[in-house]
Amino acid sequence: MEDNVIKRKSRNFAIDIIRAYQWLCEEKHEFVMSKQVLRAGTSIGANVAEGVRAQTKPDFYAKMSIAFSETSYWLDIIHATDYLPDGMFNDLNDKCEELLSILTAITKNQHK
Repeated sequence: MEDNVIKRKSRNFAIDIIRAYQWLCEEKHEFVMSKQVLRAGTSIGANVAEGVRAQTKPDFYAKMSIAFSETSYWLDIIHATDYLPDGMFNDLNDKCEELLSILTAITKNQHK
């Protein structure tokens, strides 16, 4: 897959999610919800790669939509239960929302 904005940003986001997971395990000794956000947050990049090879455009958009919704949900839950500090949550959540905005723009452009 050629380099593009969503590929690059989703990869960087996955790295940030992995680091947050490591921090949650080491500092907060939280292993259940952190595993969920790890799985969901790293799946965005995997779904981007898979979506590029998707058989249909609706299949691509479906894969991406699920990944973003799940990641946002787990970030919110971990933050709401005081495991994730405000700064870390805001940074990760902003990056997740930025990725969603990019995907939305791609989706709108594909339907024109």
